[in-house]
This record gives sequence, structure tokens and C-alpha cells, in this order.
Amino acid sequence: MVLTASTMLSLGTKAPDFHLPEVGTGETISLANFANKKALLVMFICRHCPFVKHIQTELAQLGKDYFNTDLGIIGISANDAQNYPNDAPESLQEMSTELGFKFPLCYDETQATAKAYTAACTPDFFLFDQERKLVYRGQLDDSRPSNNKPVTGADLRAAIEAVLADQPITNEQQPSIGCNIKWKPGNEPNYQ
Repeated sequence: MVLTASTMLSLGTKAPDFHLPEVGTGETISLANFANKKALLVMFICRHCPFVKHIQTELAQLGKDYFNTDLGIIGISANDAQNYPNDAPESLQEMSTELGFKFPLCYDETQATAKAYTAACTPDFFLFDQERKLVYRGQLDDSRPSNNKPVTGADLRAAIEAVLADQPITNEQQPSIGCNIKWKPGNEPNYQ
């Protein structure tokens, strides 16, 4: 495990499109699936990372709390499944079912989507407004597996509530911290 911080992609960046298979249904998910949503949360997560395991119940709760709202949510795993079989699509489907995810969980086999978003760690969060411009990229909250702070989702939830209410979001955003994305050998991005 390599402790890695998010890249803090520039605010205002347009959401890169993607076409990824949902791990349970095989349905291709893209930005068009969320066209009727006021905001979109793109989360890079996986199954094996202790940082994701630490917050997975809150991720599931986010999906439940915002299920019938103007927020679209997608989870994406881009980890090398050959070397990390817990992050293979079948295992991700088990995770989604066990936790009751109310959002699609997709697998980025080529890792091209992760690179397009400059995703660096799991978890890594990207919140976009109605124009699909980046308004938040940072931590869920300040809880970590080793610091005994409660998992609340406070930072990300505040950003979600602000964008849904057409309120400004502070530029003072703390990077997410987690395990580095497990790049396929030779596929490491130049921003790592």
C-alpha cells in the first residue's frame, strides 16, 4: 500500500466522458446516463483498499440518501484486477450487493477513465455541477483508518448540498488520501 493523495484536478475542469461496464449488469454507463441530474459525483473506489473499507458504509449511505435526488453517483474501480483479484468485476459486484449500493459500480479495465480524471488514489472523489464543471475534489471527511475520527462524510456532503442548492463551494478543499490506484505494469500515468 502506497499512501497517495488526490491530484486536486483544477476546479472548473469539464467532466471527461466515459463508457464503462456496470459490474453487475454489464450495461454501459456514460455521462449521458446522468444527463437529467443537476450534479454528478464520480468516485474512484475499489474493494481491497483499507481506506475504502473504512468508509464503505458511508459510501453506501450516500447512495441511499441521494438516490431520488438531483445528484447522480457513479463508482469506478480502475485497479489492475490481475494483480488485485479482489478488485475484479465479480468481486466488485459482491461488494455492491453486500453494501447495497444504489449507484452503478463500473470497472475501468483499460484505466483510461482514471487517467482522464487524473485519479490517483482510492477513494478519490470528483463532484461536478450541472454544466459538468468540477466544483469539488477532495476528501470525504477527515476520518482515516488510524485516527479514531468518526466517518461522517461531512466535507463531501457539504459540497453536495451546496451544489444542489446553487450555493458556492469553498476552494479550500482537502485532498483525499488513500491507497494508490493499482496501475497495470507499464500503464502508470505521468502525474503519479
